[in-house]
Parts: sequence; C-alpha cells; structure tokens
Amino acid sequence: MAHSGEVTKAVVPVAGLGTRFLPATKVTPKVMMPVVDKPAIQYVVEEAVSAGLTNVLLITGEGQQSICDHFERALGLEASLAARGNSKALAEVRAPSELASVSYVLQDAPRGLGHAVYCAADHVGDEPFAVLLGDDLIDENDHLLARMIATRKRFGGSVIALMEVPSDQISSYGCAAFKPTDEADIVAVTDLIEKPHVSEAPSNWIVIGRYVCDPAIFSVLRNTPPGRGGEIQLTDALRTLAIADRDSCPDGGGVHGVLFRGRRYDTGNKQDFLRTTVEFACSRPDLADEFIPWLREYLDTLP
Repeated sequence: MAHSGEVTKAVVPVAGLGTRFLPATKVTPKVMMPVVDKPAIQYVVEEAVSAGLTNVLLITGEGQQSICDHFERALGLEASLAARGNSKALAEVRAPSELASVSYVLQDAPRGLGHAVYCAADHVGDEPFAVLLGDDLIDENDHLLARMIATRKRFGGSVIALMEVPSDQISSYGCAAFKPTDEADIVAVTDLIEKPHVSEAPSNWIVIGRYVCDPAIFSVLRNTPPGRGGEIQLTDALRTLAIADRDSCPDGGGVHGVLFRGRRYDTGNKQDFLRTTVEFACSRPDLADEFIPWLREYLDTLP
C-alpha cells in the first residue's frame, strides 16, 4: 500500500556543544570541522539533496553563526577569486550556497535530540520529513536515505536506520527490537531503548543518525518527558509510535527500520573523526596517489 505525503524537507540538528573536541569547538561548531576540505555539515546537506530533499532546516545553537554563513554567499571572497581567475576555488566557494534552500531555527538550550526535532514543527507542518544527524556521514554510493524514503512510501509511519554493532558499542546508542517483513532489509520495529546496558539490549542493531518521521512525531514529542541524561529523547518518542495501537494512531503510528550494511563514518569522537578523515582522503582521486604511499611509509616508521 502506498502512503501519500512526499518527503521534501530535511531537518539537521547541529546545536550540540561539541565538548569532546574542545578547545577546537570553543569558537568553531563541531559540524564545521573539516573532513579533508569540506565541513562535515556540507556532506550531510549534500546527502539530503542527493535524495531529493532541497528544503533543509538547520537547528542551530548559540554562537553557531558560522554554520549559517557557510550556506550563504561570500560576495567579497567570490569577487577576489574571480579577479584572480581562480575558477576552481570560486566554484567550490559558491557550491554550499547553491545546494538547497537552507533555513535556520535557534534551539534555545541543549535539551536533547527530541527537543531539537520539535523545534522544526512550524517549518515542517503536517508533512513527513527526514532527520539527518551531523555526526554520521553515509557513503554517497549507499543511498540509505532514498531507501528510507521509499520504505516510508510503502509502509507509512516513521522509518529509522539500523546498523549491527559489537555488544560493547550498544550502550552508546538507541537499540531496537523488531520482526521481519516481506522485504529482507526492512523490519517492523516493536520496541526501542535509549542507550541500554548490554544486558538489557534487545538486539545488536543500533539506531544511527538517519530518520524519516511522520508528522505525528510532533504531538508525541510535545508530551514526552525527559529521559536518559535528563534530555528529551527522539528514541522515546519513536518508541511511543512503534508500540501505538493502529486504531488509536492510524496515520502516524508504526515504525519500520532499514537494516543498513553499508558504509557509515562517525565523526562524533576524536578516534572516529581521524579514521573518517583518513578514509575520505584515501578515497579522493586527487589526493590518493600521493597520500596513500606517504601513509604507508609513515606507518612503517612507527614502532
């Protein structure tokens, strides 16, 4: 059964304090830290656009004007590059402002991912929408978001991305219980637990930073109390929809998961950020020929 309501809007919460990267994030938002030569947030917006979502809302925090500036024109810099005839750099500088229609809403305090998503209610209205977290970068060839949008179109409700991880990682994420559907990579979610102890986890499949949400999520978030860490958790609101009786919530109820076995790059901590940067550099045709031999030679010098 096809469900109406095209997904055209993306919500990207970026208001985190980035405390794991201090002092770099004292004045530079974490999502503006470069992965090779583009800030992480640009990769995320590019992913949304590649899935057909050209209306992007960034949920920002205090002191994050540089994120907004990145997606605006830099007329002085453009004029300088044009005068020098540097067309390559000029195109790169203009690219972020030409990606999508990007707007911003200020989250007044870091009260959790659920609260950040709720800040998008007026912008989204009564439409399904995608949520992309800036900590997670998905390989552009894996098309995860497009698959999730197609899943929403078939099954309705909300859709989350699930990835299998070793047991020692489970307590850092939301974790899902589910049952199969008639599609091998799609499951029906029956329960969600935010950051469970490994002994309480219903599976080794964690929720990663991609969601397609039914607008019913807003009324649930409005009544969701603070959960883990004293914050309003999106996982808790999605759990309410996952276990909702279809009779009591016929339109917005139900949560499905896409079992993702592709390439996800975490930039949320220092070790993973460094790994991501190296992997991206090694995959770049303009860098790999020189960078990979240097990297091998450098590693051979280490004890």
